[in-house]
Amino acid sequence: MVIKIPPQVNRAIEILQSNGHTAYVVGGAVRDALMGKSPDDWDITTNALPEETLKAFRDFRTIETGLKHGTVTVIVDGTSLEITTYRIETGYSDNRHPDKVDFTDKVEDDLSRRDFTVNAIAYSPSAGFADPFDGRSDIEKSIIRCVGEADKRFGEDALRILRALRFSSVLGFEIDSETSESIHRNYPLLKNISVERIFTELSKLLCGRGAGRILREYEDVIFFILPELKPMKNCTQNHERHIYDVWEHTVAAVENIDPLPELRFAMLFHDSGKPKCKSTDKNGTDHFYSHGKESTKIACEILTKLKTSTKFRNHVCNLVEYHDFMPHKISKKTFKKYIGKLGTDAVKQLFAVREADVKAQNPIFHTESLEENKIGLEILEEIENETPCFGMSDLAIGGKELAAIGVQPSPEMGRILEILLDEVMEEKIQNTPQALIARALQLK
Repeated sequence: MVIKIPPQVNRAIEILQSNGHTAYVVGGAVRDALMGKSPDDWDITTNALPEETLKAFRDFRTIETGLKHGTVTVIVDGTSLEITTYRIETGYSDNRHPDKVDFTDKVEDDLSRRDFTVNAIAYSPSAGFADPFDGRSDIEKSIIRCVGEADKRFGEDALRILRALRFSSVLGFEIDSETSESIHRNYPLLKNISVERIFTELSKLLCGRGAGRILREYEDVIFFILPELKPMKNCTQNHERHIYDVWEHTVAAVENIDPLPELRFAMLFHDSGKPKCKSTDKNGTDHFYSHGKESTKIACEILTKLKTSTKFRNHVCNLVEYHDFMPHKISKKTFKKYIGKLGTDAVKQLFAVREADVKAQNPIFHTESLEENKIGLEILEEIENETPCFGMSDLAIGGKELAAIGVQPSPEMGRILEILLDEVMEEKIQNTPQALIARALQLK
């Protein structure tokens, strides 16, 4: 098989070869190309030492990215390419980074330090494939398997545990049995990994097509990095609308929503407060009063711990807090308040959240609940077709106009503006300067 390499990448390889060196494209780009995908980034590995790479590309713009670890960035025809010397890594005292890096002239040595066989394939247009660990066969079989001994690979870099789960989820590959057993043994090593890296891998994992399978098969790993979710496991829901415990319902809800990080995280957290809020009535029916607020608290604590952006955290927490809204029972005024607080796009996402939640419940109620969503969406469409007024900033007058009629900045001004906003939302008065000034004079 021949891999089609971009001309800039091919030119860089030819330059290295013309200077007496060997060079290959390597890693994820080769894997993706073999799977029929278009790689985003192409990495090159070579036996040229960093100073030899700089010499070979002396007529090009170069960046000394990481000479200590053998990496030079070269700009070829506007494309940024990382070129790294074949290397051997030894000693991983922090379970993440090598204590010592040595250069080697054998591509096989370099491939032997990589995480999984599907990522340990190199290709050169002139030399063909270097595939000492049969990664091409594992791609054909859709298998994620560690290079060499799994325990050793995960001991070197514990992040590889989450990377294995992420690749399995995103690519739809099964994890080799030996690799899987090692993950279940070694996941406590993740305590040595930064929360930022954990969030990045978890986010990609959740958005993969195999997210539900991974959450079920590797719940021990998930509960280790997010212990706040463990109480959901085996928390029964003895209620006519439910057929699963809280954890299985959660996993099904994650599977039922579009693979966007904010939506997948919202479904992962939406019922996390249920175990703490559970009560059982005299008929044996379980109830989870105020679980939305408790789930929001848990979601915000987790996302704060994972050091996500404030914008992302607030968005997810809003979706969690309002996930149990009843769209068919909400007035236009309430919808407008939702829009004023959350924004139109977030309110629309609430319908997707509710649909995913419903589809993870008792199928007997699906039709009824989805019809309720339809009614709510029709109300929302009506609002969007009207002249919108969702907050103070949308009113046709403000503090300046009120001051002109004798209402000075004060709590009284705020009270009048609140009343005007409510009455515009309820369509009792028009949102025009004339109508609002007339009503403000009455209130004054």
